[in-house]
Amino acid sequence: MKRSYHVVSCNRRGAARALAAFCRANGQVLLPLVELVTQARLAVDTVIEQISQQTLETILDLSAEQLAGVRTPGKPSGPIRWHGRQTGRVSLADRQLAVNRPRLRRKENGPGGEVAVPAYEALRTNPELGRRMFGALLRGVSTRQYRDVLPQMAQTVGVSKSAVSREAIEASTAQLTTLLERRWDDVDLLVIYIDGQQHGEHHMISAVGVDASGKKHVLGLQEGATENATTAKALLIHLREHGVDTEKKYLFVIDGAKSLRAALREVFGAGQPVQRCRTHKMRNVLDELPKEQHAQVRTLMRAAYKQENAAEGLARMEKLARFIEREWPAAAASLREGLEETFTLNRLGLPPSLHRCLATTNLIESPQSGVRKRTGNVCRWRDADMVLRWVAGAYLATEKNFRRIQGYQDLWVLAAALGRANKSATPQEKVA
Repeated sequence: MKRSYHVVSCNRRGAARALAAFCRANGQVLLPLVELVTQARLAVDTVIEQISQQTLETILDLSAEQLAGVRTPGKPSGPIRWHGRQTGRVSLADRQLAVNRPRLRRKENGPGGEVAVPAYEALRTNPELGRRMFGALLRGVSTRQYRDVLPQMAQTVGVSKSAVSREAIEASTAQLTTLLERRWDDVDLLVIYIDGQQHGEHHMISAVGVDASGKKHVLGLQEGATENATTAKALLIHLREHGVDTEKKYLFVIDGAKSLRAALREVFGAGQPVQRCRTHKMRNVLDELPKEQHAQVRTLMRAAYKQENAAEGLARMEKLARFIEREWPAAAASLREGLEETFTLNRLGLPPSLHRCLATTNLIESPQSGVRKRTGNVCRWRDADMVLRWVAGAYLATEKNFRRIQGYQDLWVLAAALGRANKSATPQEKVA
């Protein structure tokens, strides 16, 4: 069966002229866009994918008409006159677009005779271009692929790979500075998580804190591994120098690295409560056992951690250690190593609602997963400086999605155990 088709045009120039004629005849429809572009520069980034270059140029013409009136060749006009057209560029959210822009001049043609078109000036310079480029890179677009993934439009001027890299370096350096210069004097921190992450051949150690209201904050970043005493100490000194009061008590949640534990003792003092990650402890023990023993040992360890009394839980663990050391002494030694610090939550008398977030380093490993996702497109880490810049930017992007921890309503119990009940009221005090 034949179908009837309406052929508009197969000529690009002809189609552009037809669109220009339509826009000129219906220019009033675009006036709200002119106002939005001039005042807020919000509209074009949103609708540019739906309108053509010709429509954008019509918007510039309408903006010029608001100053010089309708263009009437050969006839006298007001103090501001049309002065032909010139090729120009406007900055969009993630690229630049070539446009044929109108020019205006004052009648006397003296110094400063050129008159800026408001809509063009609003679009010509975009101070957030570097930040948006870096954001696109963190969303998984490499500098080599940047051109290919951008929406294609007529006369689009793609940004070169070197330009993208340069913009990304500038933006990421600014974000690293932002992250490292933040201060915590006025933040009532209760919990500090410290854990490491590897990017290529480079190790990074980071700290995430939880305040009395349950909100999470990225506290600091340092090159090196948790097993490196110098690196761990440098990170802790950075926290101290940026407002984390070492005279207060905090709950530190760590993976169990001995160097990190020694650095904590040196910088924050021996009296700080430390919760060793139970997940790491269980994993280390199971690694020393045959697979057929994993389910039983895992169940017994979880049952011991559920005991309200720390002494009773430790007694159960010691009983398990004596049982497995007959055939697997390495597993028993791994179980006993640092075992008491895996029961810190029990000794502090914290409710079960807080155990899920405070008993392991999962809370910091989750944003680390976001960092890994945002930096996964990087094929080669050139140096530690590059890793620091990218990880800092990815952390700040991930931080925007942070939510309060589970059981945050019961953090007043932890505050009381740390001697800061006066700053974190109990539910009864809040009601009163």
